[in-house]
Amino acid sequence: MRSLDLEAMHAPEFPQYVNAAELPLLPDGEFTVGMEFSSREAVIKLMKDYTIRRGVDYRVHESEPTTFYAKCTQYGAGCDWLIRVSKMSRKFCWEIRRYNGSHTCTRATISQNHSKLDSNTVAKAIKPLVEVDPSIRVKSVIAEVQSKFNYTISYRKAWLAKQKAVESIFRGWEASYEALPIWFEAMCHKEPSAVVHFQTMPAYQGDDLVPNIRDGNNNIVPIAFAIVEGETSEAWHFFLSNLRQHVVTRDGVGLISDRHDSTRSAIDRSNGAWSPPRAFHMFCIRHIESNFLRKFKALYLQKLIVNIGYSRTIREYETRYQRLPERGEAYTNWLDRIPREHYALAFDGGY
Repeated sequence: MRSLDLEAMHAPEFPQYVNAAELPLLPDGEFTVGMEFSSREAVIKLMKDYTIRRGVDYRVHESEPTTFYAKCTQYGAGCDWLIRVSKMSRKFCWEIRRYNGSHTCTRATISQNHSKLDSNTVAKAIKPLVEVDPSIRVKSVIAEVQSKFNYTISYRKAWLAKQKAVESIFRGWEASYEALPIWFEAMCHKEPSAVVHFQTMPAYQGDDLVPNIRDGNNNIVPIAFAIVEGETSEAWHFFLSNLRQHVVTRDGVGLISDRHDSTRSAIDRSNGAWSPPRAFHMFCIRHIESNFLRKFKALYLQKLIVNIGYSRTIREYETRYQRLPERGEAYTNWLDRIPREHYALAFDGGY
């Protein structure tokens, strides 16, 4: 599933195998060739549980979008354990294609920790406890891990795991604060005699106090979203068509997006609804900055690229732009492929 305005919703890769990772191993406690899983994450989770409980470890030798290949850390030195799992698109699952089990290595000493027993793994293990008692003590978390995995983790790892479990259940502190007005509104609706008073921090721009403003999201206000199968041309066409019909009904608006082909294709199919003079399509400078850094890995030019886009006058734009070719012609050639009226404030016509 995909939410076009914000982020992907976490749905199983292959829904019909959603419970595969929760199935117990075979009676001998080993994986077998042909075992199927809902996702790559499900495979890795079960592998971590397996290695932790057995007191062994593995090293990843290949990790690609369609395959995962790992060997015992003692492979070639007394143990032949290895596993290869591949994505089977036609069967809509991930399947174990090769397996040499079981481990023939042994733990020489009892370790107090395990490399695969990270805070994320612990957080998932203690999540049911945190749901019942969010105030559970860190010492109790350590005891639970000791009982469940036979390892004694550090206080710091236990504390971090608890924070992650709390956030996965109740969301983070910022999200909780954002939800407060909604809860108070519901409370006042249910009990009209209730009184709610907000006390907020003042807003500053640099060192200057900004009066009569309360904005925790930098003037970004969500107005609409759609749940679709992915960021395809068809999905964007559906979203933009409904946005134009039900939300953005006036003309002369600016539409800011990334430079993905699916978005541009949907705009081309809009029969002028999102084209001049009804709308003016521009590119988000933050996406351009991200693409630039992915292309050149030039972190020292990050601020310059953003400031070029934020230039409000032609003179300001030219001054900043001229600093780019001084660093390298390749940088200028890359940016010149994007029409400046699509990303620079000085040339966007005020939209």
